[in-house]
Amino acid sequence: MAYKPIEDYGVIGDLETIALVGRDGSVDLLCLPDLDSPTVFAALVDDEQGGRFLIGPAEEGARRKQLYLPDTNVLLTRFLAEDGVGEVTDFMPVGEVRHAHCLVRRVTCVRGPFTFTFRCQPRFDYARAEMDVQRRGDMVVFRAKDGGLTLRLHVPVPFDLTNGVVSGEMTLEADQTVDFVLEAAAADAATPVLDEGWVDRAFQRTVDYWRTWVARSHYRGRWWDMVIRSALAMKLLTSARWGSIAAAGTFGLPEMVGGQRNWDYRFTWVRDASLTAAALIRLGFREEAHDFVDWITQRFREASEPGRLQIMYGIDGRHQLTEEILDHFEGYRGSRPVRVGNAAYDQLQLDIYGELLFMIDLYDDQVEHLSYDLWQHLRHAVEWIRVNWARADEGIWEVRGGQQEFLYSRLMSWVALDRAVRIAERRALPAPLPEWRRSRDEVYDDIYHEFWDERRGAFVQHKGSTTLDASALLMPLVGFTSSRDPRWLSTLRGIERELVDDALVYRYLTEQAAADGLTGSEGTFCMCSYWFIECLARAGEVDRARLLFEKMHGYANHLGLYAEEMDPTGRYLGNFPQAFTHLGLASAALFLESALDDQDR
Repeated sequence: MAYKPIEDYGVIGDLETIALVGRDGSVDLLCLPDLDSPTVFAALVDDEQGGRFLIGPAEEGARRKQLYLPDTNVLLTRFLAEDGVGEVTDFMPVGEVRHAHCLVRRVTCVRGPFTFTFRCQPRFDYARAEMDVQRRGDMVVFRAKDGGLTLRLHVPVPFDLTNGVVSGEMTLEADQTVDFVLEAAAADAATPVLDEGWVDRAFQRTVDYWRTWVARSHYRGRWWDMVIRSALAMKLLTSARWGSIAAAGTFGLPEMVGGQRNWDYRFTWVRDASLTAAALIRLGFREEAHDFVDWITQRFREASEPGRLQIMYGIDGRHQLTEEILDHFEGYRGSRPVRVGNAAYDQLQLDIYGELLFMIDLYDDQVEHLSYDLWQHLRHAVEWIRVNWARADEGIWEVRGGQQEFLYSRLMSWVALDRAVRIAERRALPAPLPEWRRSRDEVYDDIYHEFWDERRGAFVQHKGSTTLDASALLMPLVGFTSSRDPRWLSTLRGIERELVDDALVYRYLTEQAAADGLTGSEGTFCMCSYWFIECLARAGEVDRARLLFEKMHGYANHLGLYAEEMDPTGRYLGNFPQAFTHLGLASAALFLESALDDQDR
C-alpha cells in the first residue's frame, strides 16, 4: 500500500477536531464530532479501508507544494503541472461562522486549463459501521445505519456515485473556483452552506479569527514564524467546547515502523495539557489556560477521592478510555497493532500534580488568581503527594513492565510541593506550610541521596538503576537545581554522550531502561531535543544551543510542524502534531531569545 510519510501532512481544525491533509490533496484523517471520536477518514492508518477525501491533479507527475496562509490554520495545497497550476484551499470554519463541523475545500485554477480528480469515500467508526448513502441533486448524504453520524457533501460539479464513493474529474479555466463542502449535520436540517457567498464569508472570518488570535501573542522575537506556528498547532489541540487540550492529533502511528509502540494520543493527559497551557501563557495566550483550569476543576469535583486525578481523560472529561485493537486495519506502513483508547488511563503517575502546579503557579501570577474552590482541591492534591511521593509508579513514559521509583516522578513531586508553597505564600492562602516545606525538603534530599550514581557521575532513571533518562533534563528547567551545578553538568554530559545524536535526543535506551513490556526500539523524542537545547543555553553554551535550535528547525516539515519522534534520518515517527514538541520549541525559543539579548548588551 502507498503510505505518505507522516511529515507530508498539514493540519487544519475547528477547535473541536482536526483533519490531516496530504501534499497530494487527500484528507486522510478526520474524527467527528470530537478529536477522540471515531474516524470518518482514516487512510493514514489503512490506505485501502480507512477512507479519504482526495482532490488532486489528474495529471501524473505534477509538483506539489503546501503552505499556510500567514498566521492562520488555513492550508493551501498547490499543484504545478506543465500546462497549468491548480490549488486547493482547506479550512474548517471557526468562531461565529461555525454552524456545524464543516470541512471546506475551495478548488481554484490559477493558470489553465487545469484538470482535477476527486474522490470522497467516508468510512464511519474506524471503517466498521455500515452506511446508507443517498444522492439528492448536487448533495450526497452519508448516514450511519446505527443512527449516529450524518454527513452531507455538497458537490459543485457533475460526479459519479458508486458503492458509496463520490468521484469524478473537472477541468477549470484560469481564475475559476468551485467549492466542496462536507458538513456534519442531520440530513434534512437547514444549512447556511447554500446561501450565496457563504464560503467567501466563512473563509474571511476564519482567516480573521486566526490572525486576531495570533496578534495576542507577546512574542516578537527572532523565531516568530517557528514559535507562532507552534502556538497555532497547540491551539488546534484545544477544545473550545470542553476546555481540554489533547496530547496529539492522531492514533496508531508507530514509534518505530513495524513495531508495537502504536498508541492513541488524542486524549487529555494532565501532564501534557498543563505544560501546553503553561507554554501558551508564556506566549501571551490566556483564554486557553482559563478554559483548561475550568476543565480540570470539574475533574477534581468528579474525583472518587479528594484531590485525586487520573493521569488522562477523554476530551469531554470521560474517565474510561478502554483500549482496543483495530484488527481490520493494516496500520501505517504495516505497523500493527492499531490501537484506539489507552489502557494507561488507570496507571499511577505521581508526576502529574507537579506539571499541574507548575502551570497553576503561572496562571495565578499572570492570568488570574485562583478561585477558593480550586485551591481547596489543590490542597487535597498536595496533601496526597506529601504522603505518597515515595511510592513507585509507571512514570512519565508510562511503562507497562512494572512500577519503579522514577527520578522524574520524584522531581515533579518536589515541583508540586514547591509551587504550592510559592502560591500559598504569594497569596496568603490557607495551607499547612510547615508540613509542605518539610516534605519538599525531604524529596529534595531523597533525589540527591538515592538517584545520584557516583560511579556514573549522573542522576539515573530510577532507584537502583544505572540508566540515564532525558526526562532528567527538566531538573534545571523547573528550578530544582542550578543549571551550572557540578552534579547537574556531569549528568548533562552523560546524557549528551549516551542519548544525543547531533540535535536529536533519545528519551532513554530501550535495552537499558525500565521494562516497558514491549519489544523493539523507538526513535528520538523531539521534545527532549528542545529540553537539551534549553539546558545548554542555561549552562552558558548559548551559541551552541542556538546552532542546535536552528538544526532542529531543519527537521520541521514543510509547514513547520513536528511529530512526537524522528528516526536518525529525520523521518517522522509517532503521533502528529505533538503538543510536547511544540511547547518544547516555544520554551527553548523564549529562553534563547533572552540569553541572546543578554549577550548583545
